[in-house]
Amino acid sequence: MKKTIWIIVGVVVLLALWFLSSYNSLVTASESVDNKWAQVETQYQRRFDLIPNLVNAVKGAMSQEQTIFEELAAARSNYTGAQTVSEKAAAATQVESGLGRLLAIMENYPELKSIDTVQTLMAQLEGTENRISVERSRFNDEVKSYNVMIKRIPMNMVAGIFGYTEKSYFEVAAGVENAPAVDLNIN
Repeated sequence: MKKTIWIIVGVVVLLALWFLSSYNSLVTASESVDNKWAQVETQYQRRFDLIPNLVNAVKGAMSQEQTIFEELAAARSNYTGAQTVSEKAAAATQVESGLGRLLAIMENYPELKSIDTVQTLMAQLEGTENRISVERSRFNDEVKSYNVMIKRIPMNMVAGIFGYTEKSYFEVAAGVENAPAVDLNIN
């Protein structure tokens, strides 16, 4: 009888340890996803810091392109007001669209390419875009690992008990794969 009680106590202790370990794994995985998103946002902030400098450097030569400057300002504002990863991804896509149009137009102004400030800002912006791409990829990889973890048996039971749900991937908005149309004909 005494041996049976010890066996039951041992099994309960092992189950409790597994349960605690599972919970701690979920916390770690969730925090890792949040950390990866913070890295994406850090690169977005770098981009947002560069955009006004680039815009100001080219504004004088491109006064007829005022709508692009307004679009970029509105997109930055939309990103600041976004709350969820999906909303921020959509706002970031707006910024990318505006930047794409700005860069396409700048290609048609050879005098801008000769300005050192513009060249430096463009190089920094290109580097930032590459960093953003890398961080988005890392974020999506981390989301995948987390989502797989919470869907597998028996971890899905622990995740369900504590309210851990699937996290959203960073997805590019539809139509972004198309290059922006630029019309420089002034009527």
